[in-house]
Amino acid sequence: MNQGRQTNGPEDVEIELLLAGIFRYYGYDFRDYTQQMIKARIRERMLAERVSTISRFQDKILHEPRCLQRFLRSLSSTGAGLFGDADYYRAFRSKLVPMLKTYPFVRIWHVACSTGEETYGLAIMLTEEGIYSRCRIYATDMSDDALTEARKGVMVAAPGTDYSQNYVRAGGRRSLADYCKFKDKRILFDSPLKRNIVFSQHNVMTDGSFNEFQVIVCRNAISHFALALQARVHSLFFDSLSRFGVLVLGPSDSLQALPQEKLYNEMNTAMGFYQKVNHLCVSNGN
Repeated sequence: MNQGRQTNGPEDVEIELLLAGIFRYYGYDFRDYTQQMIKARIRERMLAERVSTISRFQDKILHEPRCLQRFLRSLSSTGAGLFGDADYYRAFRSKLVPMLKTYPFVRIWHVACSTGEETYGLAIMLTEEGIYSRCRIYATDMSDDALTEARKGVMVAAPGTDYSQNYVRAGGRRSLADYCKFKDKRILFDSPLKRNIVFSQHNVMTDGSFNEFQVIVCRNAISHFALALQARVHSLFFDSLSRFGVLVLGPSDSLQALPQEKLYNEMNTAMGFYQKVNHLCVSNGN
């Protein structure tokens, strides 16, 4: 249990029991999430599930696996959309793509991919840069529901969003229609984009490393973890990066106050690009 969590009343006790029950029955451990974040997600799901108390929510989530899946999906969502953060894609093109072009084969791990919007945006960008054919994107999430949607390559178009303009601002060099179709308020990604993406279930809180990567993208997905859990996850990232590999974090993320802070060189602090340095050099003080 997170040592920083304080019990202030009946609601806190109920939340502790809920999280303990989820861990014991399903194996998902959310006890080291920040209290503010976990409370907000629980309240959102209670409203959506039409239950009035945390105890009733616990009963439903323990007896209805589909309720758990909906809860997981709410926790996995980072709010990212297709080319929604234009500065990130432009920085990736200018800072990271030239380095990636020097590799014969590139493995990228996209952590907390949710329903895949950012993953497909990355695939489009790498296609335009001429290196997608020798790239493999491992897009992972803890939510099976989100991954099922991601694999379909179909996303709901957000009302009022000009995706084509976002694509242009992100440095797009062609037309977004070259990569996807807009139909019935949905976006359908073309099959070639799916070819080099592996969508799979992975929980960074409990699962280990499964490959070595030149780039790990984890944007705005773990800032709601307590510091001890963040440190464990960043150890996983560091161990999973190849020599001089790059960790990409989001605007809400930081390496400050973590043991891994000195294990990276800052490539672009504003965009959260950090390059792994030789751990032997760090330990020798060089």
